[in-house]
Amino acid sequence: MLTFEDLTPLGTQVGTLLKARGQSIAVVDGATGGLISAALLAMPGASAFYRGGGVIYTLKGRRIVLDHEPGSLRGLTSATEAYALAQARLIRERYSSDWGIAETGAAGPGVHPLGVASGTSAAAVVGPDFEAALIVETGTEDRFANMISFTRNALELLKSGVSAV
Repeated sequence: MLTFEDLTPLGTQVGTLLKARGQSIAVVDGATGGLISAALLAMPGASAFYRGGGVIYTLKGRRIVLDHEPGSLRGLTSATEAYALAQARLIRERYSSDWGIAETGAAGPGVHPLGVASGTSAAAVVGPDFEAALIVETGTEDRFANMISFTRNALELLKSGVSAV
């Protein structure tokens, strides 16, 4: 099983690329509970590229962190590519960063309030001339294992985006 320590090298790789390019990032952590941010911030000197972000776990929290127009996300459902992309665009704009990354999902165990199956996560990355989203389904209700898996998925998507541009 992966641990947080297994994620920090990936966060450092992405941070090194961003820092070398003079680019910045803002983060929306959902079911990852802050682990995307933590993996990026584990790198010394992260303030050179990390602008900020937040853990979004409620509608009120979403409004505060993303500062979006009321109703602008109506019709979007948690743990979908469209919702993750919308959040990544909004956090990028909110922090005036080059890159935005967002994750939304259901770590489990049990039933998500919106009926999303435990072990389901959508991550999205938006940057200069780049947008991508990806869903991962772990098939497990192990909360911590899901959080780690969701974080790895999001960081790998971010690395592929930053490397491609």
